[in-house]
Amino acid sequence: MLDIQTVEGGLSFPVRVSPRASRDQLAGEAQGSLKVRLSAPPVEGAANLALIRFLAKALGLPRSQLRLLAGHKSRQKRVLVQGLEPAQLLRRLGL
Repeated sequence: MLDIQTVEGGLSFPVRVSPRASRDQLAGEAQGSLKVRLSAPPVEGAANLALIRFLAKALGLPRSQLRLLAGHKSRQKRVLVQGLEPAQLLRRLGL
């Protein structure tokens, strides 16, 4: 089950990123984290930007409603999403 926490300003949840994948895709959930494969390389924040763009599109939200809270230089990240309830987040992610 995805480890969703209610924080001031929205919901936060962990994301495990696999950069340099063949294509961008959601890869399910493991150990409480959302798994995301990104084609972007982990160089100069390219994967971080690609993650926010990809999640915004997947959730049907503007990019301004998502923010990277932690893990800027790590595969394990924490993302903040504004404007959704936990059930809506899970449904839009297909979990």
